[in-house]
Amino acid sequence: MSLFFKTLFQFFLPPQCYGCEAFLEEGQEAFCPDCLSAIRWIESPFCTRCGMPFVSRNEKNHLCGLCMDQKRYFTTGRALGYYEGPLREAIHRWKYEGKIYLSPLFGEWMKRTLSQNWETDLFDLLVPVPLHPQRLRERGFNQALLLVRELSRRAGIAYRKQILEKRRQTVPQINLSGVEREKGVKGAFHLTDPEGVKGKVILLVDDVFTTGATVNECAKVLIAGGAQRVDVLTLAHAVKTSIQ
Repeated sequence: MSLFFKTLFQFFLPPQCYGCEAFLEEGQEAFCPDCLSAIRWIESPFCTRCGMPFVSRNEKNHLCGLCMDQKRYFTTGRALGYYEGPLREAIHRWKYEGKIYLSPLFGEWMKRTLSQNWETDLFDLLVPVPLHPQRLRERGFNQALLLVRELSRRAGIAYRKQILEKRRQTVPQINLSGVEREKGVKGAFHLTDPEGVKGKVILLVDDVFTTGATVNECAKVLIAGGAQRVDVLTLAHAVKTSIQ
């Protein structure tokens, strides 16, 4: 109920920038001009597997170090933008402050990124990265499921919200190394309906791709359950300069 009243209260406020929360002028939508221009959208060159952008603009697309060193169970990962600046602020407000009115915009952006990187009819199913029940109770919603619902409506792809479960609580991943993240999520996810994924091409959806440990473990469980292929789409991709 608190989330409901918070959302209702936000509805009656004058529109604010999703990045800096300054009040928007007439004709401005979502972000003020300064914040919108500060968002760095991910463009080539990037890792051909996980989509991590490379600093040098002179490089060609190729595998990054993490994808060469670690086994990836997903085929392709892509994200909208860098996890920094106004996009990071907007994600934090949406995810941690309950500003779920951002979901339609994020869904529209994800549909655009989906269309730029895949044929929409490639996928049979959208699957959100699940939250542990305790975390879900604390937050009041699963941000990945909000994205999946918006993307499903726009792309016309079916989704299953509980086909993956997170049965073991994990410590917050943000301050862990890649190896620690991989160990931390191992065995944390469970497939509830193997027949529901058997032979299907699945797009796994989450908010932020950091090292990829979480989505990789989810993809591992889906592939082991019989999925033909798993790809990953996130709002943002963290790079070394923006991981804090």
